[in-house]
Amino acid sequence: MYSVLIVDDSEIIRSVLEKALRMAKVPLSEIYLADNGKAGLDILENNWIDIVLTDLNMPQMTGYEMIDKMCSRKDFCSIPIVVISTEGSTTRIDELKQKGVRGYLRKPFTPEMIREMMKQILGDWNG
Repeated sequence: MYSVLIVDDSEIIRSVLEKALRMAKVPLSEIYLADNGKAGLDILENNWIDIVLTDLNMPQMTGYEMIDKMCSRKDFCSIPIVVISTEGSTTRIDELKQKGVRGYLRKPFTPEMIREMMKQILGDWNG
């Protein structure tokens, strides 16, 4: 069972991602939702998270800033991060991967795309 943190400033995208994870039959223990990077870091401080799905462009604290802060901390740097964004610059994606981002999905996405990305990062499960 996995604990997932979804960070996106759009309530609709957060709910679509949550639904996509359930439709993909990802074995979930908890889903935490945050509307910006600062709220995401607060959740990370207080909960065990197995994987972070984050947008990049958000108010208050962007996904880039949250990823930088996660990478600077020993207790957060090993948590797999998947970026889900409309941002498509290959240079930007390469920079993020150098920081340790494990996956990248472009919006719009399908439940099947979410399922494959989760399996690729977390390993296969029956379902």
